[in-house]
Amino acid sequence: MLKNEISKTLEVLKAGGIILYPTDTVWGIGCDATNPQAVQKIIDIKQRASNKSLIVLLDTDNKLQSYVNQVPDIAYDLIQYAENPLTIIYSGAKNLAPNVIAANGSVGIRIVKHDFCSPLIQQLRKPIVSTSANISGNSSPKNFSDINPELFSLVDYVVDFEQENLEEKKPSTIMKLEADGRFEFIRK
Repeated sequence: MLKNEISKTLEVLKAGGIILYPTDTVWGIGCDATNPQAVQKIIDIKQRASNKSLIVLLDTDNKLQSYVNQVPDIAYDLIQYAENPLTIIYSGAKNLAPNVIAANGSVGIRIVKHDFCSPLIQQLRKPIVSTSANISGNSSPKNFSDINPELFSLVDYVVDFEQENLEEKKPSTIMKLEADGRFEFIRK
């Protein structure tokens, strides 16, 4: 079943589609993070200000250097030892859709450890956007049953995995990390 869901989701992502999917944190709306048209669809669905950047998911920290000019060495330790999902904002984003990257050139990336997301990203061979499954300004869904049903008709595919999981999940911790190792927590 999981293999089939990953295959179906891959088809949608490769075609520039938008998915509603479970992550290691809250349910998300996602797309291929290198496809600017798909990213724009997410911005429109969420009714989000286009100057707000989006979080990107990768399956392994080995791929960070493909999307960030200079990864501070400390980032690898932070990722390895983080007890909860950690999104790190890096300067010098590259090889991503321009509308994923913040005006200052930074991007938030989370290395995801999740039964669905990790193999999906590995097989897509590209990062995916992950933004909470809600309209901007509304609260993030704590689980699938908490998602506004209006969103189901606005995406191309709703992933059939973990929908019955009622565990209340929280968004990731967000940390801004400078090239020299200085950091600041944006969301704890």
